[in-house]
Amino acid sequence: MPDDLYLTQAAIADSTTMLNRVTACAASEGEELPHGWANQQRWHWATQPGWAAAWDSALVAHPEPDYDPGEDQAVISDGMILSAVQSLRGGAG
Repeated sequence: MPDDLYLTQAAIADSTTMLNRVTACAASEGEELPHGWANQQRWHWATQPGWAAAWDSALVAHPEPDYDPGEDQAVISDGMILSAVQSLRGGAG
């Protein structure tokens, strides 16, 4: 396990872009209060397997200070978000 795993997971959980993307997904999956749900679940979706490694890799590849991995579909795709949301909602959709 990388030494900075928890720091990276915290950065993902703290990302407004990721929160907004997860909220949009939760809304499309029928969550009645998608923003509240996404916010409550932020530590669960931010710690999905592979997300931290993808995030760190993207930051290494894009060292510019204004780069936001949460906006980059090549880092955490909509499909990855959908899978996490469906799993966290118990397969509800």
